[in-house]
Amino acid sequence: MSKAIKTVVLGGTGYVAGELLRLIAGHPNFELAAAVSESRSGETIAATFPHLATAYGDSVYVDHEGWLPALEPGDKLALFSAAPHGASAGLIAAAMAAAAKQKVDVRVVDSSADFRYANQLDYEVVYGSEHGAPDLLPRFSCAVPEHAHTIATANIGHPGCFATAALLATVPLLQSGLTDSELFVTGITGSTGSGRSPQPGTHHPERHSNLYAYKALSHRHAPEIVNLSEAASGTRARINFVPHSGPFARGIFATVQAKATGPVSAGWRWKPWSKVRDPPPFIRPCWWWMVLTT
Repeated sequence: MSKAIKTVVLGGTGYVAGELLRLIAGHPNFELAAAVSESRSGETIAATFPHLATAYGDSVYVDHEGWLPALEPGDKLALFSAAPHGASAGLIAAAMAAAAKQKVDVRVVDSSADFRYANQLDYEVVYGSEHGAPDLLPRFSCAVPEHAHTIATANIGHPGCFATAALLATVPLLQSGLTDSELFVTGITGSTGSGRSPQPGTHHPERHSNLYAYKALSHRHAPEIVNLSEAASGTRARINFVPHSGPFARGIFATVQAKATGPVSAGWRWKPWSKVRDPPPFIRPCWWWMVLTT
């Protein structure tokens, strides 16, 4: 049996961190070395996530320097960042530098937006702030795992939530050649997507029984969908994206519409996936697409 890969989770108290910690606990090849939180250093993980008490017992959060003693030269480290965008890049840069100094072989997966764009300017235009570690951008790739058949970098920036939901539909459709390149995407997201900190309009008690659209045609995930759809399909799409706030906690429901380039048969809906080999294990496609015929 090979040695377990040690893992560190940055920003360890948010909802994304909770999911990462849950997955790590059940993963056969990962072993948690540290969950990092400056604000809750010394508190147990179970105090924040009671459902993980059995998995982590009395394990406590550490500060941003407290995870280093758990590693030895030559160790392999999987570093997951669940820190907010704008803060994650700087934390990752410091952690990568510390790992290199200790001669630890580190691989990073960032759940924030900080490494979703290969170009510093693209990030800064979309998010309206300076990038925290622009020198690291060439060392990251961004893609949905199902589309990342080959990765040239050791580190990954994961697409956003709306982008992930949309890409699972837009990429096969663009690859099929059945439609033109203008796509209409509607997405409804649950309240946990807004994070742990309550805010007016996103806190669940305030959105219960309430459904509304927001940032129509101007949401910051739209450029991600365009860029990553093109990278995976080879086709530059025009994306018309309207997000909605839903009266539920978890999940995203996305609907994609497009215009057919010509007459289609009753079995047209199978074509986008007809050439897929080894279908992704976590994806169950829904075939009921709305296509406006010519």
